[in-house]
Amino acid sequence: MGSISIPLRIEKGRLLRVESEKESVDRSLALLMSTPCRSTVSDPDYGFVFNNMRFEIFNENEGVVYDSAPGRDGFEALSGLYDKKISGTSNNLKTFSADLKAAIESYEKRLKRVSVGMNYVRQERKIHISVKGKLASTGESYQYLSVINVWK
Repeated sequence: MGSISIPLRIEKGRLLRVESEKESVDRSLALLMSTPCRSTVSDPDYGFVFNNMRFEIFNENEGVVYDSAPGRDGFEALSGLYDKKISGTSNNLKTFSADLKAAIESYEKRLKRVSVGMNYVRQERKIHISVKGKLASTGESYQYLSVINVWK
């Protein structure tokens, strides 16, 4: 029997399942990465904080996001966000990769030894994301690749 599909879906009165644990983890990471923090009432910390900044100004030369409305209500808990680099690895604390790694380690317990890399490719106007680790159940190597289109 396969792993439960995330996001949860019901078909024919049963929870939909996927064939492999990798596919289930892939779907879980896609959901985590596409959910802005503070958008889920039951767990405000769930999500990837980078999505909270989708309407901010992107500086391609410095690889950072500008704060377009400093001091606005509700963003106090996100202080330090505008000092982080978009490109980098989860080994560097002042990157969004480190934030994504922390979120994955908190919400996706089926992965161990997680590392995250984000790379902005200016010509493509895309951010390439790579998540690597080991499946906890088997020790098998795991890799998830994703792309975020950059706004103008």
